[in-house]
Amino acid sequence: MSETRVPTEKKVSLRILERAQDIAADIWDSCANPAHVIYNPFLSHAFFVAVEESGSACTQTGWTPHHLCLEDEDENMVAILPLYLKSHSQGEYIFDHNWADAFYRAGGNYFPKLLSAVPFSPVTGRRFLTSSAQPDIARQQMQLLAQGANQLLEKYELSSLHINFLPENEWRDLGADGFLQRMDQQFHWHNEGFKNFGEFLDTLSSRKRKNLRKEREKALDNGIEIEWAMGDNLKDHHWDGFYEFYLDTGNRKWGTPYLTRDFFERLNKTLADHTLLILAKREGRYIAGALNLIGGDTLYGRNWGCLEDHPCLHFEVCYYQAIDFAIAHGLKHVEAGAQGAHKIARGYVPQPTYSAHQILHPGLRDAVKTYLESERQYVENDIEILNNMTPFKNSTSEL
Repeated sequence: MSETRVPTEKKVSLRILERAQDIAADIWDSCANPAHVIYNPFLSHAFFVAVEESGSACTQTGWTPHHLCLEDEDENMVAILPLYLKSHSQGEYIFDHNWADAFYRAGGNYFPKLLSAVPFSPVTGRRFLTSSAQPDIARQQMQLLAQGANQLLEKYELSSLHINFLPENEWRDLGADGFLQRMDQQFHWHNEGFKNFGEFLDTLSSRKRKNLRKEREKALDNGIEIEWAMGDNLKDHHWDGFYEFYLDTGNRKWGTPYLTRDFFERLNKTLADHTLLILAKREGRYIAGALNLIGGDTLYGRNWGCLEDHPCLHFEVCYYQAIDFAIAHGLKHVEAGAQGAHKIARGYVPQPTYSAHQILHPGLRDAVKTYLESERQYVENDIEILNNMTPFKNSTSEL
């Protein structure tokens, strides 16, 4: 455990802890998921411990935990900013590779940098974790954590601090405090109180409704069956099958999959009640699957993989089955992860995502600031256009 402390002007202190495991689970969770906020499994102590202790997010993989903790004058932990020292930009889903390349060509060292994010997952959630339900106190604690993180940049002579996939209110507050603001988009499905998938289909235009029905029928050709596994029903053979899919996808797309088999084992032991595997089986063998985590009002779709290619099976397992599950369990949203404009035709609509960036070098900061101003305008315009291309009856056009 590190006892490094960062000085503050208030009667509080900031301490850096080198593992989530060094923080008691009840203290972490009281800050991450207090009673007044909607539960997010990606912010839980169990998730961070699983991803770190499994060797997925660790120094050897370029993710050195450096969690910044705010303590009151009695040394009670009252807020946390999860942080990592990064030696690369992999597994973040907010892409700054061009910034790093430009700084390197100019003679600067972009890495290591400081990052606040959920490792390997483009999931929006609070980054400044505080148990306080009072906005003024939460805002003050956020400012103290942000100031402490800025001090770490200077202390360690780092190029930059990045806070990814934070909620809009935190993004706006950081912008007011001098952080550079970036926008992107994802595609989410929203439950309008549907009783079943058919009611959702009724909100679509006739042509899109027919297309979705055909896709669902085609996906289950060749005797394919769908299975939901969650909670106590999650067994080793489910995870063995899914991990084979995960490795296949990772090896084809990225070269090295991020998450270890031990991560999924730990997930099963500590977050099984918030975990859903949607699996496709043919002739008694699992051939495809998708990992989802279950929040207080949202189903978070994460990793997908397959061993056999079948028409529309990806749509069925990742999108339509997720909608079925959300409706059956009264969840308000399905958050289907990064990228993928093809999701619009399946009823998922564009949703802005936010990140905030602090860059110390004046020249790089000015260049990035100019770029982000243009990029934000592009993203806003793109979202407006895409919102008019959804499959719903009231859309002005269709994809």
